[in-house]
Amino acid sequence: MEEITTISQTVSELRFALDTFYFLMSGVLVMWMAAGFAMLEAGLVRSKNTTEILTKNVCLYSLACIMFLLVGYNIMYVNNVEGGWLPSVAMFIGEQADEATHALSSDFFFQVVFVATAMSIVSGAVAERMKLWAFLLFTVVMTGFIYPVEGYWSWGGGFLAQSGFVDFAGSGIVHLAGAAAALSGVLLLGARKGKYDAKGKVNPIPGSNLPMATLGMFILWMGWFGFNGGSQLMISDHTNAEVVAKIFVNTNSAAAFGAISAMIVCKMVWRKVDLTMILNGALAGLVAITADPASPSLIVAGLIGLLAGFVVIFAIIGFDRCQIDDPVGAISVHGVGGLLGLLLVPLSNNEASFLGQLYGASVIFAWVFVTGSVTWMVLKKTVGIRVSAEQEYDGLDVSDCGVSAYPEFVAMTNSR
Repeated sequence: MEEITTISQTVSELRFALDTFYFLMSGVLVMWMAAGFAMLEAGLVRSKNTTEILTKNVCLYSLACIMFLLVGYNIMYVNNVEGGWLPSVAMFIGEQADEATHALSSDFFFQVVFVATAMSIVSGAVAERMKLWAFLLFTVVMTGFIYPVEGYWSWGGGFLAQSGFVDFAGSGIVHLAGAAAALSGVLLLGARKGKYDAKGKVNPIPGSNLPMATLGMFILWMGWFGFNGGSQLMISDHTNAEVVAKIFVNTNSAAAFGAISAMIVCKMVWRKVDLTMILNGALAGLVAITADPASPSLIVAGLIGLLAGFVVIFAIIGFDRCQIDDPVGAISVHGVGGLLGLLLVPLSNNEASFLGQLYGASVIFAWVFVTGSVTWMVLKKTVGIRVSAEQEYDGLDVSDCGVSAYPEFVAMTNSR
């Protein structure tokens, strides 16, 4: 009997160690997405703003880690009422529960990199004309309070979780929320100078480094395996291992179909293949499948990516026609792609309904958009959110950082 008990304890400890390790490695993959966002955004902005946007990505990740450690994690998960709407407030992460299947610190690490992902979405949308310090102040509010509250409503066991809303890895909780915060900022910020003429015609502003942007997309694609696969939370038994494997394949398929779909649409609409649209097509496929990568068959997962890659092209065109300037297409990829993914969940998951998904998406968008708008307005009235016309013309590398990402190129350009 004692021998059986010893074996059982050993197996339990091994499973605890394996699930903790899987959680941590998944978190590392998601953390690597911070590099992906940095490279993607740096490649899609003009060279005169490269250092500034890299600085934003480093600082937003750091601030997200600090704010989630101080207050965000507890707001989202600790001592909250089941099915409630008002979260508790406490400092620092709590203590390990006896029945936990993995180390509490690994859970915190996995969750904090998701917070940084949501904030990275905002970074690209407001690029090239927002004050660095205004952005960082918004980061504090978004990662410490706005995101954790809607995270509690869903993943933390709040009222959205009780309503039947299904969001496996964060199409709404992370991506739609990030897009809502970005949209609220862009509407107050306005477009970049020269993006639209007096008649509303769109003047494309090409990015400075498409190889870097492509590298960023592939880093994000790789990191998404941790984003979606880690959200299964366990891998230490046969059933969970099978599900994780399926999640990886579905995630990969959705991205691949999204990229090809975007390429075909570009060829049909413009008779040419636009690399930036293909990058966003792949990312839209990843965002859409994130709502539920475990339930769909391999064919359905591919079709979700195919539809997302198609829709994101017209979303980008639509926002441009509305003169909503988004340099990297973040609002279209993460907002429209996230909403699409949520609404498609009932096709393969019997636990979800269309109305339940629409309700959850509406609550998340409304909360983040309204609180984000209020925060941006306060910042606009106090420190200001937009740089001067001269600073925008010279580039934010000069005004905010004093360091150019391409000093030889800038020196050569200025000498001509």
